[in-house]
Amino acid sequence: APAPTVAQRAAAAASAASQAADCVAVQPFYWSVGDASGKQGDGSVGAAPPTAQTIMSIASASKLVYGAYVAEQRGGVLTDADIHYLNFVSGYTDFTSCQPGQTVGGCESDGTNGTYEAANDGKFYYGGGHMQKHANDDGLAAMDSAGLAAAVNARLGTTFNYSQPQPAGGIYTTAAAYGAFLQRIVAGQLQIAGLLGAHPVCTQPSTCAAAVYSPIPSEAVHYSIGHWVEDDPAVGDGAFSSAGKFGFYPWIAHDKAWWGVLARSVKDGAEQEGVASMKCGRRIRAAWVTGQAS
Repeated sequence: APAPTVAQRAAAAASAASQAADCVAVQPFYWSVGDASGKQGDGSVGAAPPTAQTIMSIASASKLVYGAYVAEQRGGVLTDADIHYLNFVSGYTDFTSCQPGQTVGGCESDGTNGTYEAANDGKFYYGGGHMQKHANDDGLAAMDSAGLAAAVNARLGTTFNYSQPQPAGGIYTTAAAYGAFLQRIVAGQLQIAGLLGAHPVCTQPSTCAAAVYSPIPSEAVHYSIGHWVEDDPAVGDGAFSSAGKFGFYPWIAHDKAWWGVLARSVKDGAEQEGVASMKCGRRIRAAWVTGQAS
């Protein structure tokens, strides 16, 4: 059968966004899908939905950005230490939060943020402490939010801002700006493109002895360099993603031909909001790839 046309893909994705049960559950939101040349389809659904230009905090969707920054710093060749931190197995698992007026180093040394837990070294534990410690030790310690943004944007060609100097969760931006970042990855313009899915670690505590905590405990997904690999045998499609707890969900398809963003912001969100957006995002992605809404 011939591949679906862009019009067919867009219609199917729009149908899934507005009607699929997983998507109705997380409305209102804005979605977009694109390829290496740019955005190919988008839409807003629900009551008073955000748009491509709505500014929002993206929480853990910041993690893929920092992974990409480090990959760019290293010319695509990560050290063993980089991998240890960016796969969240470094043992720095007592992270709580950063304050807007702090520096990267000030945040890392605040409270228990920089505490090393030997028992967790080598085990997956989802949290911001790994990246905070990595950034602190990798030349970013003196930078405040603006300085961190300038460093990251200079390397990635992006336009992100940080509300706090937290590499793993401090970005606020728009779906359009994040989509432009994903487009650069899919186009092969950033080194992280060659590291998607690299050095994966298991994350499900119930099935993996080397996993302590995951916000997606119901799925046997993997984690790789600041992003999830959605390869659960039952429901996964192999996509690479970085869901945030307020509901912002960016993704790149397993074949690296397509990228997408589901943008929503639940200010009192928990990790479950990111997982809920992930489930809807999968429906939109499947509809786009097949040209049919299921």
